[in-house]
Amino acid sequence: MLTTGNQLKAARALLDLEQAGLASLANVNVNTIRNLEGSRGDPIKGHNQTVVAVQQALEAAGIEFLNHGQPGVRLKPRNKANPSDGTMKGYTTDPDEADRIE
Repeated sequence: MLTTGNQLKAARALLDLEQAGLASLANVNVNTIRNLEGSRGDPIKGHNQTVVAVQQALEAAGIEFLNHGQPGVRLKPRNKANPSDGTMKGYTTDPDEADRIE
């Protein structure tokens, strides 16, 4: 679940996505993204409907939200059945799961 501005910014960084690009994907104004990220490490203050739209856009682009005691993000695991697809097999930014990567 998307909970903090820093989490949102980290998700964009993993996707190499500018604020305007995310705003377009989520069908919101770029100022909305700026305001959501402005909360930094504090809980996001915004209309629930807007936060859900942004979260769904990021998830559709390949982000997985982590909330194991504190907010985090990672790229969704890629299809390991097709190693020729150029993806990073088993890539994770979650140190708790690094031991489980094949």
